[in-house]
Amino acid sequence: MIYEKLTLKEQGWAAETEKKIDEKLKAVRERSEKKIPSEAKDGVHDDKKAMEGPSGMTRTFWTNGFWAGMLWQMYHATKDERYAEIARYTESVLNPCLLEIESHDIGYLWLPTSVLNYKITGNEQAKADGLTAAKWLAGRFNPACGFIRAWGSGNEALPLVKDAPPIHIAGATIIDCMLNLPLLYWASETSGDARFRLIAEEHAFTTMKYFVRGDGSVIHIGEFDPVSGEFVTDHGGQGYGKGSAWTRGQAWGLYGFTASYKHTRRPEFLETAQKIAGYFIAHIPEDGLIPSDFCQPKEPHVQDDIGACAAACGLLELSELVPEEEGAVYLNAAVKMLQAINESSADWNPDTDGITQNGTAGYHLPGRNQNYIYADYFFVEAILKLLGKDVFVW
Repeated sequence: MIYEKLTLKEQGWAAETEKKIDEKLKAVRERSEKKIPSEAKDGVHDDKKAMEGPSGMTRTFWTNGFWAGMLWQMYHATKDERYAEIARYTESVLNPCLLEIESHDIGYLWLPTSVLNYKITGNEQAKADGLTAAKWLAGRFNPACGFIRAWGSGNEALPLVKDAPPIHIAGATIIDCMLNLPLLYWASETSGDARFRLIAEEHAFTTMKYFVRGDGSVIHIGEFDPVSGEFVTDHGGQGYGKGSAWTRGQAWGLYGFTASYKHTRRPEFLETAQKIAGYFIAHIPEDGLIPSDFCQPKEPHVQDDIGACAAACGLLELSELVPEEEGAVYLNAAVKMLQAINESSADWNPDTDGITQNGTAGYHLPGRNQNYIYADYFFVEAILKLLGKDVFVW
């Protein structure tokens, strides 16, 4: 158990941090009980269930599962029923909208909501909703390329970042999908249908082959010919540029391959997770605060708490799957990043809504050094993981 491997000082810090999370969220949850927040600006949660989409208002913004996920994790840790009550609201909004979704983010939406609900409470309707979502995600699989398509259903070419080459989305997949795959693993384990697992494994092998570089860094976006399956090119995406190392992408790969190994026990997935972890740890700055891209210039300094917190969760899980000496390296790196965020920028004021304050959407995108709900989610998950109180949803 991770908790037993912490020093007494670290155990005390983790317990005190959980207490601060609970105290803050008891206030925040009441203000945001009818919201599905994505970020807090000037200390106030927005509401992404009222977002303008291509065909009108949409309730399925890709981060819309993380608020409920944080509440479910805290419900499991504290047994405070109010957390569960508010978490269920997100499900009531999302579930009627499943067929609107044209992206792989189905995993990010339904794993922290319906699936986590089912794992904690045994609710059969939540189980059914999670399985329906898994079927929709499996339907995005392209057998020619061996991947789950990232976005859309057409053949258009879209510019993700200004002045960057357009991406032909019919043949595009991204590193982020590695942490959506657990929806398929869970569905296979729950239903007994091996097809879910086979699709997830095939996608993971494709990612391992084309996305993970020799040094353990990863690319963000890979473009394939959607008919022949031939790899065409990679794109810099939300990182600094082509060939760079977007830190949140490193985290998705690290945690995603760790999760794939936990579900399949395929040694190739563990080796890949270790490879990515090795690159990540080697590039953690002395102060423990993670940049948006490990290859970004020194100025301007762009920090990303999202990548740090997601990577910390992956490292903590990975620490339990390897020999003790190697596991200690992963554990220490995770604690270093979490404590750095806590000491440098975490907001524990109960009158404001966000916890982490230095997330970044993408190096060249608006929204630098601010609060994002999924950074808060992974921070909470990591703290509960240190204490042995989390539910493994991925």
